Amino acid sequence: MTKFLTLLSREIKSYFYSPIAYIVLCFFLLLTGFCFYSSVTYLSRGATELTIIEAFFNSVPFWIGFILIFPPITMRVYAEEFKLGTIETLMTAPVRDWQVVLSKFGGALAFYIVLWLPTLLYFVTFEHVVKTDAANAIGAYWGSYLMVLMIGMLFISLGCFASVLTQNQMVAAVISLSLITLFFFGGLLAFFTPNVSPAFRMATGYFSTLEHMGEFSKGLIDSRRFVFYLSGTLLMLGLTHQVFQYRRWKS
Repeated sequence: MTKFLTLLSREIKSYFYSPIAYIVLCFFLLLTGFCFYSSVTYLSRGATELTIIEAFFNSVPFWIGFILIFPPITMRVYAEEFKLGTIETLMTAPVRDWQVVLSKFGGALAFYIVLWLPTLLYFVTFEHVVKTDAANAIGAYWGSYLMVLMIGMLFISLGCFASVLTQNQMVAAVISLSLITLFFFGGLLAFFTPNVSPAFRMATGYFSTLEHMGEFSKGLIDSRRFVFYLSGTLLMLGLTHQVFQYRRWKS
C-alpha cells in the first residue's frame, strides 16, 4: 500500500507541476461558468419545470466541454513516459504493474475531481443571492455529482487506455476523443434512427450518458448505473494493464 500511495502522490504532483493542468482548469471553469450563467438566464425568462441543476447538467455546451476535457487530462499519462524513456526507470523500482496502472488512473481522477470542486460554489452563491434552492431535493445534488464522478471514471479509463497504446500524446488525445465520442453518441442512436424497436431503444438507453444524467439530476438514483460505469471502468483498466504489460516486455 505504501508503494501505491507513493506512486499515486507522484502522479498527482505531476499534474500540478504541468502548465497544461492550469490551462485545462481555466478553460473548464470558464465553460462551466458560462453554462451556469446560460442556465440561470434561460430559466429566468419564464415558468418552467426545470431546476437550475437540471438545466446546468443537461445543456449542450456542458456536454461539449465535458467530452473535451478528458483527452488533455489523460493523453500524457503513459505516452509521455514511453516517449521520454522514464517508464524504464519507473519499472526498475520494486512496484507491480497493477500498482502503476491504478496510480496513473487515480492521479488523473484526483485532478478531475479538483476540476469539479469549484463548481459547487456556483450553486452555493446562487442560493445565497436568490434565496431559493437550485434543486427540488438534496438528492439532485448528490445524483448529479455522483453521475459526473462515474462518467468521469469511465472516460478517464478510456483515456488511459488510449495513452498506453502510443508514445505520441497527440495521437493518444485523438484516440481518446474518438473513443469517448463514439461511446457518447452510441447512446443516442435511438434518437437518430427512426422506427427503432423497443429492445434497441432500451439497449442504447442502457449506456446513454444523457439519459443517466437526466435521471440523476432529478434525484432519481438508479443502482444499475453504478454497476454499468464501475464494470466499464474495471474492464478498461484491465485492458490497459494488459497492453502496459505487453509494451513493457516488448521494449
